[in-house]
Amino acid sequence: MKFYHEVRGCSLAVDIVARELQVPLDLQWVNMTTKTLSDGTDYLTINSKGTVPTLELPNGEYLSEGAVIMQYLADGDPERKLLPAVGTIARYRVMEWMSFVAADLHKGGFMPLFKKTTPLEYRAIARQYLHERLKWLNDQLTNKMFLMGEQFTIADAHCYTIAMWARVHDIDTQGFTALEDYLARVGARASVKAAEQAAREQGERDRAARQQPEVS
Repeated sequence: MKFYHEVRGCSLAVDIVARELQVPLDLQWVNMTTKTLSDGTDYLTINSKGTVPTLELPNGEYLSEGAVIMQYLADGDPERKLLPAVGTIARYRVMEWMSFVAADLHKGGFMPLFKKTTPLEYRAIARQYLHERLKWLNDQLTNKMFLMGEQFTIADAHCYTIAMWARVHDIDTQGFTALEDYLARVGARASVKAAEQAAREQGERDRAARQQPEVS
């Protein structure tokens, strides 16, 4: 399946989940500045929202929104237990975590810092908000391997991807020992290493392409 992905984007979480499930994805890298693919295809013809990720399903339809794509993939292989069964309270707990990461950390916290138009005074508010939310997350992770306890789930792939942006934006997490240990633990998984390596390699290709002189 073709998977429309962005270097350093939230779509990394989906790639991690796919690798956990050993689902091969055909990575299609999106230039989010120009909304184009490497071959010049207009990405808006694939996802009119212009956001990543997007997954092309076997029937040719497109599925967007990372949290939904992760559920779709995990439900395809329930034996790996990346998402508890429908109707169980454990599944709703995973979805509770997914909502927290998407709303409190991703959209409500980090997105204002990524936008160049965000005023400086609001950047300070966003950074303080993130510090408080990450402290809360740290407290929840005390004496826990993963968000749900001993079992790695799609919520961990999601949380790791977004929480790691604290390093990009120099959010002070000093003293958040449980959180730092959690990020190191998740980051050591083979699926995470492979997904991050693929993104780094694409980032290097992008940098090399930008450095090439234009042909007149």
